[in-house]
Amino acid sequence: MNGLELARYYYETAGKQALERQVPDLVPRLAIGLAGEGSECFGLDDELSRDHDWGPAFCIWMTEEDFVKHGVQVQAVYRGLPDAVAGFSVRKSGIMSSGRVGCLCIEDWYRRYTGYAHGPETLAQWRQIPESFLATATNGEIFADPLGVFMSIRQKLLAYYPEDIRIKKIVARAATMAQAGQYNYPRCVRRGDTVAAQLAMAEFANATMSMVYLLNRRYAPYYKWIHRGMKNLERLPRVAVQLEKLSRGEGEAQEIIEGICLNVSAELRRQQLTTREDTFLIDLCADMMQRIQDPKLRQTHIMQE
Repeated sequence: MNGLELARYYYETAGKQALERQVPDLVPRLAIGLAGEGSECFGLDDELSRDHDWGPAFCIWMTEEDFVKHGVQVQAVYRGLPDAVAGFSVRKSGIMSSGRVGCLCIEDWYRRYTGYAHGPETLAQWRQIPESFLATATNGEIFADPLGVFMSIRQKLLAYYPEDIRIKKIVARAATMAQAGQYNYPRCVRRGDTVAAQLAMAEFANATMSMVYLLNRRYAPYYKWIHRGMKNLERLPRVAVQLEKLSRGEGEAQEIIEGICLNVSAELRRQQLTTREDTFLIDLCADMMQRIQDPKLRQTHIMQE
C-alpha cells in the first residue's frame, strides 16, 4: 500500500473504532483524512520515501472551538492507537515534521498554508499565497467530514484561482519561458557562459511546468514533485516527456524548447486566452493581459504575478 491507502486502512481498522468508543459525542464533528506536507499526500511516495516521516497516520481536524475544548482528549485517543498496522510501524514525527498528523485545528491548518483561517477572499489575498502551498492544502484524501466545515474550505480552494489571477500567472510564465528559454538560453550558449545557460534552462523548465499546471487548472506542488505530478494531468502531457528529453540532453535543446513553446501557444489559443499565432511567447502577453478584468491587475508588469 502507498501512504494514502495505508492511512485509510489505519483509520478504518483502528482509528474509527477507537474514536467511536472513547469520544462518541465528538465523532459527528470530526473531519478525518490525510492531506498536507509529504509525498504520500500527493500519492507520489515510493520505497525511498519510507526512510523518514512515513508510516500509518491520519489527520483529525476539529473546529477551533471544539479543538480548544476537546483537542487534548482527541489527541490522547490518537496516541493510544496501535503502534503498527499491516506490517508498518506508525509514523514518528521529527522536529521538522511535527503537526502534520493527529488532532489538528481546522482554522490553524488552513491558516498555515493560505494565511487565512477560511482561505483567501480577495484577489490581493490570492496573489500572496505560493502556488505550492495551495497544492499542499488541497492534496490527499478526506475519509469523513460529517460537519462539512473542513470540506467547505477545501472545495473553495479546489475551485481554483479566480480567472484574473490565473491569467496573470499564465502571462508571467509565458514571459519567463520566452525570456529564459527562447531568448537567453541560446545567447548564453553562444557566449560559452555555461553557468548562465544552466540557470536559464532551469528558469525555463520551472516556468514551463507551472504553466502546464495553470492550463490544467491544478496547483503545482513543491519542486521535487512538480514534474512527476505532470504525468497525471490531462492537458499537455507531451510537455512532461519533452522536459525529460531536455534534462537528459536528448536531441537539440533549442529545438525541444521551441517545440514546448509551440505546444503551449496552441493550448493558449485553444483556451481562448489569445488569438495570436506567434510561438515566441512574450508576443502573446499583451493580448492575454487585455483579458484581465481587474484594472489594477491589468496594469501590472507582465513578469509580475
